[in-house]
Amino acid sequence: MIRQTLVVMVKEPRAGRVKTRLGRDIGMTTAAWWFRHQVKRLLRRIQDPRWDVVLAVSPDRDGITSSVWPAHFRRMPQGQGDLGDRMAKALRYNAPGPVCVIGADIPDVGRQNIAKAFEQLGSHDAVFGPAPDGGYWLVGLKHTNPLPGHIFQDVRWSTQHALMDTKASLKGLRIAHCDTLRDVDTVHDLPMTPRQGRDS
Repeated sequence: MIRQTLVVMVKEPRAGRVKTRLGRDIGMTTAAWWFRHQVKRLLRRIQDPRWDVVLAVSPDRDGITSSVWPAHFRRMPQGQGDLGDRMAKALRYNAPGPVCVIGADIPDVGRQNIAKAFEQLGSHDAVFGPAPDGGYWLVGLKHTNPLPGHIFQDVRWSTQHALMDTKASLKGLRIAHCDTLRDVDTVHDLPMTPRQGRDS
């Protein structure tokens, strides 16, 4: 039986290197602290026997050997390029599919959201988890070997057009949506203040 794979895109939680937009609001050190603990919570919530979890790490070399993330997760380097290049590599690396890729900065994601995405791939070629800002927190493909030739081409990343542009790069595929969830880019996206988060 072909295993389902969930890839989580993670960066080393270094001040000034991760969540910099959030860092401009709350300070780079606090933003890195938030990200480190957010990822640990997320990894606990999404583990499930129905799929394998793989960490796509950045920077490539330091992320592979990092002691920050739990050691039992398989790891792969994100590689170079823009977000589309790196997600394409994650999808291709974990062929033949089904494969879903998510970011690590989604406070509300849980097993039920991931399960719904994989269920959609039973009858669709691709699935997206929309975000309220026009982007998306999840992208998944039923088959990743080979990848669709134009996937992630001409996507306007970090804009309200990201989801629309990505769907346009998958013409001819049956596309489904799963739950809408928000990621955290600025202080206004946080579910609680940093001080409250420390005390919880």
